[in-house]
Amino acid sequence: MKLIIAEKPSLARNICQALGSFTKKGNYFINNEYIVTWVFGHLFSLADIEHYNPNPDGKWTMKNIPCFPEKFFFELRRGKDGNPDSGVKAQFETIKALCQRDDVDTIVNAGDSDREGEIIVRTCIEKTGVSGKTITRLWLPDQTSETVKNAVFEMKNDSEYDNLANEGYARTYIDWLFGVNLTRYATLKTGKFLRVGRVIVPIVKAIYDRDMSIKNFVPDIYYAVSSKTDVDGYAIELTSKHKFEKSELARAKKCCEMYNMQRAVVTGKKRKKDKVSPGKLYSLSKLQNVLGKKYKMPMEKSLAIVQDLYEKGYVTYPRTNSEYLATAEQDKVKGVIAAISAIGYGVKFKNSKTVFDDSKIESHSALTPTHKIPSKEALSPDELIVYSTILRRFAAVFCSEDCIADKTEIQINVGGYEDFTLKGTVIVEKGWTKYDDYNKKDKLLPPLQKGDTLEVNFVPVQKETSPPKHYTIETLNNYLKNPFRDEKKNIDDENDEEEYKAVFEGLELGTEATRTGIIDNARKSGYINLKKDVYTILPEGEYMIEALARMGICMDKYKTSQLGVALKKVFRGEITVYDSVKLAVDEISQVFADKSGRDEYAKTDIGFMGDKIGKCPLCSADVVRTKFGYGCSAYKDGCKFSFGYEICGGIISAAQASKILSEGKSDIIDNFYSKRTSKNFSSRLKLEKGKVVFDFS
Repeated sequence: MKLIIAEKPSLARNICQALGSFTKKGNYFINNEYIVTWVFGHLFSLADIEHYNPNPDGKWTMKNIPCFPEKFFFELRRGKDGNPDSGVKAQFETIKALCQRDDVDTIVNAGDSDREGEIIVRTCIEKTGVSGKTITRLWLPDQTSETVKNAVFEMKNDSEYDNLANEGYARTYIDWLFGVNLTRYATLKTGKFLRVGRVIVPIVKAIYDRDMSIKNFVPDIYYAVSSKTDVDGYAIELTSKHKFEKSELARAKKCCEMYNMQRAVVTGKKRKKDKVSPGKLYSLSKLQNVLGKKYKMPMEKSLAIVQDLYEKGYVTYPRTNSEYLATAEQDKVKGVIAAISAIGYGVKFKNSKTVFDDSKIESHSALTPTHKIPSKEALSPDELIVYSTILRRFAAVFCSEDCIADKTEIQINVGGYEDFTLKGTVIVEKGWTKYDDYNKKDKLLPPLQKGDTLEVNFVPVQKETSPPKHYTIETLNNYLKNPFRDEKKNIDDENDEEEYKAVFEGLELGTEATRTGIIDNARKSGYINLKKDVYTILPEGEYMIEALARMGICMDKYKTSQLGVALKKVFRGEITVYDSVKLAVDEISQVFADKSGRDEYAKTDIGFMGDKIGKCPLCSADVVRTKFGYGCSAYKDGCKFSFGYEICGGIISAAQASKILSEGKSDIIDNFYSKRTSKNFSSRLKLEKGKVVFDFS
């Protein structure tokens, strides 16, 4: 007998439907050849710090962190009460009993076809303690019955996926190390729960940095020189490449006078019919970009819908970072083309390098429909939107008719001073645009010929430099796929070698499988806001990023990407899981290292919650670090003495707070900010009549 362990009950049902008649017995299905059971995603999770470094009182403390286990321990997932979840425990006992059956000689890992799915089922099998049985891997690019049947006969030994599993384990261990150690450290330091993670922090920081740039942006006025005239009913606009600073209005006017004394002459005209290529097939993030921009659909919603469509067998595996198909899939693609041809789409097979390219596929091909076509009635309105978006892009890529455009380019020279170019595109044969959006705006040009002249009317136009734009679903996704890419470069350019190189090297922040969930966690934690398709930072997010900076915790795109590169090296077998984990341990150790002798750190170090800072000037009780600053420990007895660790934007370190209490005044502290004058200033702080005030003497 072969025991198949699926990642979810829905996959187990699809496998049973494909492989024949099954009888349900409790939490598994059985026939003459197969037993099919399932996990509920993660049955096991990494044990918490207390498993390695016990703490009898149960509270978070600095006494048992940092924690760097020599061997990581997985335990059954716990419920809200802290005990193993009863449903999880019962399902694992079922799996364990099935694995140990004498008639089961082969166990099949049918986790989702990615690194996470690989280790979910692999960990479960290892925890059963079973040995001496063959373990194979069922790898499913989609969940149609035909694919399941074929995949069952093509199963490889699970050991061939060891590198994928190693990357999955390394990623899990590293994220645990950052998450539990730094979350506890930052929470104990600030007195406020801060969700600190390897990927969530650089995501929030990207949005924070962008919003601070917008907030602090000071627009600058400049003058552009532009002419707007009418030629045979067509609006013609010529804008000079020369810009003039706000103090150069006279020069701008002089330039306009010079240009207006001349006539504009058409020096050249090119006109040709050309094919317009459709967009590429979708990766998950590219699909989410389109759905976010066009339908304002949040990423977590679009992922949930496309995952559901996958489990119903209507689309291929969604968590893919590729926009290309594998050459080995050509016969399967022909089947999909036949299926959508039957419902009225004009498509044909094309063997093109812009579609089939093995070099741009890491684990999974682009997201496409399968040959299983749902009726409109079978889908909810949102499911129909997502499915139609995938289907229409596929139909556009394989459209049987070319999209032909009439492209015109007119060169105009003004008095020998400057050349201008007018460009226009008109679609003359729709081709694939019948199915998918054509986003370029057509501009109609007048029927000018070489040698024609036209009037100009150049005037100075006052303009302002523009601030950066807030991140949208599309621009944030593009940033996270390659945080080092030049934003001005069009990510959809046909030459995408640089983009795929960055992905395969591990430079991306998060993965297609995890990114959506991490962004959603940041939103649910109150760090960022999503309105329509625009992300903005929230006060809690500002607090977290600024607090981490004060603590000397640097988790920017550079540090996160370095670890991402190491994880890809694990996947390629170039380094071990231990090697990558050691990089994380070394990074985290720096946070816990003694920094008291570092002047820059000491200037902003506010100590830990509950630290004794000095004696209260009003009642002589201890003054301690509180959530918001420094306050008298006798507050329950009515003493009201306190002052914040941030005053007028300046940070009052624990050392300076102690000096105020012991000596009556601090050293000079920099970076206070006056809202009245909009300027920074420096000052001492002193005690005066039981209050902390500025001392400008």
